[in-house]
Amino acid sequence: MTREDKSQVIKDLTAQLADNSNIYIADISGLNAGTTSDLRRACFKANIQLSVVKNTLLEKAMEASDRDFGDLPSVLKGNTSVMYSETGNAPAKLIKAFRKKSEKPLLKGAFIEEAVYLGDNQLDMLVDIKSREELIGDIIGLLQSPAKNVVSALKSSGGTLSGILKTLSQKEG
Repeated sequence: MTREDKSQVIKDLTAQLADNSNIYIADISGLNAGTTSDLRRACFKANIQLSVVKNTLLEKAMEASDRDFGDLPSVLKGNTSVMYSETGNAPAKLIKAFRKKSEKPLLKGAFIEEAVYLGDNQLDMLVDIKSREELIGDIIGLLQSPAKNVVSALKSSGGTLSGILKTLSQKEG
């Protein structure tokens, strides 16, 4: 690979790091061709972009990026694959599901919405992270809850309220 090719790859990686707020770094070494193909297919279905990268080029791209990746470059050893996703927990769920059949991929680290997670032991916690859409849905549900209570209270006591008003109007007359 020529120096120009390397600098182009670094530019491309830097752009991808800037465009994605959810980045997982995994080790998929040792998977046979069929299993790797299954993993790529599963990533495609889950709208996750998977690419194998050279550690030095990814490290240089992280350094060139405006983001603070903290200790994430320290996990760049051995074979490295990068997963980009719009949903914060989608790659973690995919890795966990895939590991039911295979011992790989191993999670090396993740960068999710400005937070850095290191090590495969973080996988279960990352699976439980709610996506932006799930959080918005929870907030909307919480905001609607009091309004639903008021509406149901008005509906249920609506007959009682009209009865009280009718009784009061008859007393005055």
